[in-house]
Amino acid sequence: MGLADLVSHAGLSRYAEAALVLFMAAFVAIVVWTFAPGRGREMREAGRMPLDDERTGPAGPGADA
Repeated sequence: MGLADLVSHAGLSRYAEAALVLFMAAFVAIVVWTFAPGRGREMREAGRMPLDDERTGPAGPGADA
């Protein structure tokens, strides 16, 4: 009896199915949260962040103050 026989008869397919269901639920939740109607303004602000010249947060180490 080899390792392949031992693993194939261990009944581990339920763990793979459960992991797939959990992944899909997390993926759907993140997509819904990202594209929720109330988050449009926040997403536009985040999209413009690299183009903003003014600093709004504290300067990090080594940054010009």
